[in-house]
Amino acid sequence: MTEFAVAGIGLWTPGLPDWPAARAVLTGAAAWPEAAGGRPTPSLMPANERRRAPDSVLMALAVAEQACAAAGADPATVASVFASVFGDLAINDYMCATLRDDPAQMSPTKFHNSVHNAPSGYWSIATGAMAAATSLAAGRETFAAALHEAVVQLADSGEPVLLVAYDAIGCGPVGAIAGCRASFACALVLTPDTAGAQGSRLRAAAATTGAAGAVPDALAALAADNPIAAGAAPLLALLAGQATGAARLPLSPALDLVLDRLP
Repeated sequence: MTEFAVAGIGLWTPGLPDWPAARAVLTGAAAWPEAAGGRPTPSLMPANERRRAPDSVLMALAVAEQACAAAGADPATVASVFASVFGDLAINDYMCATLRDDPAQMSPTKFHNSVHNAPSGYWSIATGAMAAATSLAAGRETFAAALHEAVVQLADSGEPVLLVAYDAIGCGPVGAIAGCRASFACALVLTPDTAGAQGSRLRAAAATTGAAGAVPDALAALAADNPIAAGAAPLLALLAGQATGAARLPLSPALDLVLDRLP
């Protein structure tokens, strides 16, 4: 059992550019925007790099920036855990189609952006970070596994940890198989649970599998279309003050990560 604080939150999905906008929707203070489009624009990346970067990188860096700014954390010194179920499905689809039709036309830029830890690499380069960086995937349990990893690192080091989780909309046959029909990213800066800690204070513990964590109505459609949103939704509802009791995040068929909000 570990106690910690969430000192900063970042979030991006079409129509909700940050955590304050998402929290307003979760609490019923605002309706989900009807017009949704565009790409996130992380300020740490030069404009020419943003134009070439895939959506997965832009989403991950944008929410990481937001979370660090909200927490007052120096991005260059914070250890990070990046997590995605699928990586970048659009690039995977492009690479499969190009290898089938004309391998010689493979784009070197898209090829190097295809690796699962590309967003983590861009973040380290953009911020000059020298702290430890982890990139992981664990199927539909990816968000819970990443949060568990971040909490373990925090407990071990006593230093803040940045968690960034994202999945970009799919396309083509690969996207159809994955069933990822929307883009979503969120980030949390976790800090030790000390007296006067900034942000929401939580207790995390592992428990045998129980009733699945409730997905708030405001995020139900998004959760159905994006596995990271589905994994994060119960915790986001808890952080927004719209959930009572514990948030249960499946870690495996037999184990849950259980999160309680502390006073």
